[in-house]
Amino acid sequence: MSNAARGHGNTRVDHLVVAGMVTPGAKVLDVGSGDGELLRILAETRNVDGRGIEISREGVNECVAKGLAVIQGDADTDLADYPDDAFDYVILSQTLQATWQPRHVMEHMLRIAPRAIVSFPNFGHWKIRLKLLFGGRMPQTDNLPGTWYDTPNIHFCTVKDFRELCDVVGAEMEKAVALKGSGKPLRIAAPWWFWNLFGEQAVFLLKRRS
Repeated sequence: MSNAARGHGNTRVDHLVVAGMVTPGAKVLDVGSGDGELLRILAETRNVDGRGIEISREGVNECVAKGLAVIQGDADTDLADYPDDAFDYVILSQTLQATWQPRHVMEHMLRIAPRAIVSFPNFGHWKIRLKLLFGGRMPQTDNLPGTWYDTPNIHFCTVKDFRELCDVVGAEMEKAVALKGSGKPLRIAAPWWFWNLFGEQAVFLLKRRS
C-alpha cells in the first residue's frame, strides 16, 4: 500500500475524499482495512455501519484494538463468500494495485453492493513517466515508495487503464476526483488525459450498471 498524501491531523487525504462520497448511515465494507483509519473516519463523520477485511494479522489486531469490526481475509479469494447486496458500499482504498485479480475483485465488489469506491496511485503521472524515460528504471515516489522487488503492488495502473476496467466490469462512474501530490484535487472540468498526466492519486465512486 502506498504512502498517500496526508492532510490535517496526519489523516490520509484520499480517506477524506472517500468519506465524503459515502451516504450517512450507510452499511459499508472496507476491503484492505489496514490500521482501520478509514473505518474510524467513516464511523465518526458519516455514522456508518462499518465492517472490514484485512489480510495482515497485525492490521486486524490494530483494528480490533480500536473497537472496529474487522476480520482477517484476502480480497482475491474471500469476497466470493459475501452475499449479493449485503452492503450499500464496498471500498477499496489504495489496495487495487496489490491484488492478484483486479477485475475479479471489482466484479465481486459491485455484486456485494450497488456502489463501490476505489482509490489508487496513478502510474501515468508525469513524474513517473519522466523517471522511466530518463532513468530507465522502475520509479519510486511518495505514493509508490517501494522498490520493484520489495513492494506489495503487483498491478500498477493509470487513470486511463482504470476507466477501461470500469467498462469491462460494467461499472458506471458517478464521481471521480484526481489528487495532486499535495492532496489538493485537480480542477473538476479537466479532461481525462489531464488527470492521467497530472493526478498522483485518483478516487472513483462507481455504480453498478443496470
